[in-house]
Amino acid sequence: MSTIPKSYHKLSFVAGARAEARKAMAAFVETYGQTPIDEADVIIAIGGDGFMLETLHKNIGRQIPVFGINCGSVGFLMNEPNKEDLYARLAKAERTQIRPLRMTGTTVDGGTFNALAINEVSLLRQIHQSAKIRVIIDGKERLKELIADGILVSTPAGSTAYNLSAHGPVIPLNAAVLALTPISAFRPRRWRGALLPRSAEVTFEIREAEKRPVSAVADNREVRHVAVVNVRESRTIALSMLFDEGKALEERILIEQFTA
Repeated sequence: MSTIPKSYHKLSFVAGARAEARKAMAAFVETYGQTPIDEADVIIAIGGDGFMLETLHKNIGRQIPVFGINCGSVGFLMNEPNKEDLYARLAKAERTQIRPLRMTGTTVDGGTFNALAINEVSLLRQIHQSAKIRVIIDGKERLKELIADGILVSTPAGSTAYNLSAHGPVIPLNAAVLALTPISAFRPRRWRGALLPRSAEVTFEIREAEKRPVSAVADNREVRHVAVVNVRESRTIALSMLFDEGKALEERILIEQFTA
C-alpha cells in the first residue's frame, strides 16, 4: 500500500441500504479503518447516484469532500468499485466544486418552504390536468403561461440527469449558466427552454393552483400544492466531490454530449 497522503489520511465510509453496498463498505473498513465523520478528511460514499446526492445533502455543513464508489446502476457521480490502493487514488483524485440551487416559496395554504438542490428543482403537475405556470426571470415576465407537465431548473452538474431526460441541454460544468427546461410542453408548443446566467433568479407562479395542483421537488424533497416557487444558485454553499484521475465530472459531462 502506498504512503498515506497527508490531506486524506482519515477516511469515513458510509454506504447505501443495498446489501451489496453494505458488504463493500465492510471490506473497505477492514482494509482502511473507519474515522468518525466529524474527524474525517474525506467521506467515502458507497452506493449509487441517489446515495451520493443523499450524502452530499447530509454533509453540506461539514465542508468535507466526498469520493463516491459505485455500487448502483448508472453511477454517473461515482468512481469504479476498486478496493485496491484507495490512498493512491485519493492522492491523485481531481476535485470538482458544485454550487446547489436554493428553492424557496409558498404553498396554496400560505406555508413557506426552503430546500437545496444539487441536480435540479422541478415543478410537476399532481393530477391528470396540465399545469399552468407563469415564468419570471429576475423580476421580468418571460412566459405569461406555460401549459405543460412541468418545468425544471438544472445546475450544470445535474444537466445529465432529469434535465437530459426532458430533452434539455447538457451543460459543461464550468459554464456559468443554468438550464430552464419544460417538461412535455403543450403551449407554447415549440418552446424548448432557455439557458440562463447562473446569477438569475427564477420565479414560478402557479395559475389555477387549486384546480391544477403542482408540486415542487428539490432533488428528493417534495413540497405539494405550491403557489409560488423561487429558484436561484446558492451564493454561500460549495460542495466538493473527488473523482479518479482523468475521470472528473467535467470529462464525464463532455463525453455525454457525444454519446448516442
